[in-house]
Parts: sequence; structure tokens; C-alpha cells
Amino acid sequence: MVTIPRVVVAAPGSGAGKTTVATGLIAALRQRGMQVSPHKVGPDYIDPGYHGLAAGRPGRNLDPVMVGEELVAPLLLHGARGCDVAVVEGVMGLFDGRGSTEVGSTAHVAHLLEAPVLLVVDASSQSTSVAALVHGFMSYDEDLDVAGVILNRVATDRHEGMLRDALSGIVPVVGVLRRDAEVETPSRHLGLVPVAERHPDAVATVERLGRLVTQSVDLDRVLEIACRAGDLDAQPWSPPTATHASRPVVALAGGPAFTFAYAETSEALTAAGAEVVVVDPLRDHELPEGTRALVLPGGFPEVYAEQLAANRGFLDAVRDHLGAGRPAYAECAGLLLLCKALDGTEMVGHVDAIASMTKSLTLGYRTVVAHSDTVAATEGTVLVGHEFHRTTVDPRSGARPAWQLQHDGSVEGFTTESVVASYIHLHPAGAPDLALRLVERAAQCT
Repeated sequence: MVTIPRVVVAAPGSGAGKTTVATGLIAALRQRGMQVSPHKVGPDYIDPGYHGLAAGRPGRNLDPVMVGEELVAPLLLHGARGCDVAVVEGVMGLFDGRGSTEVGSTAHVAHLLEAPVLLVVDASSQSTSVAALVHGFMSYDEDLDVAGVILNRVATDRHEGMLRDALSGIVPVVGVLRRDAEVETPSRHLGLVPVAERHPDAVATVERLGRLVTQSVDLDRVLEIACRAGDLDAQPWSPPTATHASRPVVALAGGPAFTFAYAETSEALTAAGAEVVVVDPLRDHELPEGTRALVLPGGFPEVYAEQLAANRGFLDAVRDHLGAGRPAYAECAGLLLLCKALDGTEMVGHVDAIASMTKSLTLGYRTVVAHSDTVAATEGTVLVGHEFHRTTVDPRSGARPAWQLQHDGSVEGFTTESVVASYIHLHPAGAPDLALRLVERAAQCT
């Protein structure tokens, strides 16, 4: 049994201000001198970057769809080692999960964590009706502990008074954020631009949100609510371990163009016996000395296509690495980098496909089956991943596809004896063999 005070920040729907409140709450508690463990429900990579900036430690995802229900509490405890409190930002509306189900929803995760919920309500266009809204969310699932409400975009003192009167006797109001450009502007940008792409502005944004929440939210009441969470019957997650005498160097792409990597990615590779070195494909002209494997996570390479193409040293280093038969694992942005071209701009060319931008968004969970034995998985392995992109590749797959999609039997991605490149994002806890297989192959290379 492990105890960590914890609270889930939820909302009736997207756009209510969850990220503003959660990031500000993390920053405000840290400004009090507390160690805060930041978390995000679902697969999103961007919000955790702001959470991490506010907390001074990595933001982490809690996604029962990708990793399974049984690992949600262990992953929270893993991230919360040495912390005083955990703050979990929800996803979409409180009960919105995969498809038409509640699986993977904020409510689902709150139940798995046995955590109280703070409901962030956009009160900009209502007064007494807020009572019906909140009452409906509380009565929909009476086993869920909706312990308080934070009212967002409140116009005036009179408006606040009406809202408080309406909610009196239903649920405590623990915070009121006024309708103000200082609140609205960060909310529009958070979730759109990763921290690495606007770091100076992001620091100022996080500091401003911390001050705002300190002024507008009863932090003592929030901590009282968080302390209502009891023991968790779980132990912290630990990635599978292996030892290699050589500790092969695994280069992990980062920087502004490759921001979509989970915090556990580096941890899983390290536990699997690697020495992980971060490399920035925009600025570094070669791979780290002794690189034996390459991991190219997701991100926004299309924004930086010309800069990537101009870094000939790095592209040549990747070509040499792959030409020598050394392993690589590439997700989404990594796939685009390995293609022959991206929107007409020359890339590495290892994958015989052309990538281009599209107006349509591809978004959703994917249950996939490994099409053959690869550096990522053994043939027939079933995993749940996630797609999020506004690009296409032509063709969609190679002679040896990476995955077969379970829902329609189609194939996706590209593989060789030592490379896997596809649009599918995987979480290390949900694909525990990936790091082990990649590092094992790296250890065999010279």
C-alpha cells in the first residue's frame, strides 16, 4: 500500500480551462515549496510539457487504453516518487472515453486512482444553470468523488455571487478565475505549441498561471481534498531490466522538431541496458559518439523541414547508421524523417515513400498486430497505440509492413531487418518488449 495525496482536474467538456487550471495549480503548489507530480490523462504529449515546466520534473501520461488498467496506479506512483502531491489533468469531458465508451476517460482514471475530482466549469454564459450542470455530472456517477468546483471565465463580483448561490449546498466552490485576457491567451496556446518551441514565452506563461491560481483558488482547500485520497494497492512501475557489458549508446532525438516522447521512453531504454544520449536533429551535425541504435519519436518535423534538410551532416549520419545495419525505431515524425522527401524537401531516404501535409487530421487509438519479427516486437504481438498527424505517406506501407490494424485488417508502416518506421505511437509501459529488443540488437552491433 502506498499513499500520495492526489487530485484530478476535470471538466464537462474540452475548452473549459483544464490545462490553465492544472498548470497553474502545479505552479502555485511548487511556489509554496511543494514537490508536485504532474500527470495527464490520455496520450497527449503537449500538455505534459507545460506541466513539467511548472513542476520542475517530467510531466507523465496516464492512459489505461494504451497501457492497461493495471498499470495506471503504478505509473502515477512511479512519477510521484519523492513528491508531496500529484495533480492529474483530465482529457475532454469527464466521461468521454474511447469511442462511445468511458474507457480511458478522466472518470475512468479517477476511479483507478481512487482520487477526488475538481470540476472546472466555464461559467461565462450562465448563472443559476450552473447548478443543474454540476448536479448532473455529480449524479451521473455517484461513486465518483466530485469534491469541488473551480469556476472559470467569471465576469463580475455579481456574476460570482449568483454562481456561488446556485451551487450552495451542492458542492464547494474552491476557486474563481475571472474572464481576462491573461487567462484566455495561454489557454489558446497550451495544447497547440510544445514547450520546446516557445520556451521563453512558456516560462512566463507558467509563472503567470501560478500567480493567477494562487490569487484565485483556495490552495489549502485543494490540498485538503487531495488528502482525502487513501492508500493505493499498487507499487511503482519499473521498466523491464537487462544488462549489457558494453552499455550500447542509444541516440534519442529531441529538440523542437521531436517533442513527442514519453518520459518513460528514456527510462525504459536505460533499464534495458542502454546509455541514452539525446540528439537534436536541427542543431547536431552528427550522431553521438558510439551510437548503436537510434530512436526517432514524434513531433512536428513538417514545421522544420527546410532546417532538417539543411543539416546535411545529421542526415548523412543517419544514412550511415542505417546503411551499417544498426537498428532504429521511428514513430510518426521519425517516419517522416526517414522518407525520401517531406513536402518536396529531401529527407534521409531510407523509407521508400513520399510524405506530405494534408488538411485532414488523423487521430485515434489503434490496436495493432506485429506483422513480422522486428526490433520492436515479435510476430503476432498485439499492442495498442495512437495516431495523431496531419500528414500522409505514399505508399502507406512497404513490402514488409510494421503493423496490421486490427479493426480493418489493413497494414501500415515499414520495416527492414533492423528498422521499424510507422505512424503508430506506443507507450513504453504498454510495449515492454520494445526497449529490450532494440537495446539487445544494439548490443550486437559494432
